[in-house]
Amino acid sequence: MGFRNHAIFMERNKALFKGPFLEVGSRDYGSTEKIRTSFPGETYVGVDMQAGEGVDLVVDLTMPFSDVDALLGGNRFGTIFCLSVLEHCEQPFLVAENISRLLAPQGVLYVSVPHAWKFHGYPSDYWRFTHEGVKKLFPQLTFDMNIARVSTDVEGDLRPVNEDISRLRISGKWFRKRDECLKSIGADVLAMAGRIGLFRWLTQHRYLVPPTMIEMVGVKPRDSQQATR
Repeated sequence: MGFRNHAIFMERNKALFKGPFLEVGSRDYGSTEKIRTSFPGETYVGVDMQAGEGVDLVVDLTMPFSDVDALLGGNRFGTIFCLSVLEHCEQPFLVAENISRLLAPQGVLYVSVPHAWKFHGYPSDYWRFTHEGVKKLFPQLTFDMNIARVSTDVEGDLRPVNEDISRLRISGKWFRKRDECLKSIGADVLAMAGRIGLFRWLTQHRYLVPPTMIEMVGVKPRDSQQATR
């Protein structure tokens, strides 16, 4: 299941996604977007570690691939969604490898991972990621960084990935160099307030990072050497 910005990102890039679909981590916790409703009439399989609403099959993606493959009937998928899942996996490299093997040639993976987020255990929470880390998890896939986005907890806030990711600098000078006048004024006001003792708990840091997710789309090459059966 996804959050609102997942649904927005998916809608903006909907032409990339083709069936059959597999959603990893599909259990509905009551506060998430129902991704499958965006693809009516398509073959859509939701898997999770626990049974529940939205779960078609209980599958542990850390099992040997032959076991995973058997549970999914040997099927390969045109699109796999893995949204806010990998931070909860004790063995993310193994899960990522099995996901890659479940993709059909030229299949598409939409993966979303937290870069900065509160601790949230389902049942626990182990990892935070960068866009470069995602590429290491899925070395068989090719990621288009023109499509990749950084999203925050503000609805509709999806921005290109760059070296800042989502860091907020408390530096008017930095913003002025980029002709962002209003932001430079706000940063100067905050810095001044910090110097006189107001908001020091906030302004004593060089920068802040809001809740941030990284949204990426990877494609499996047609001639991938990785076994698909």
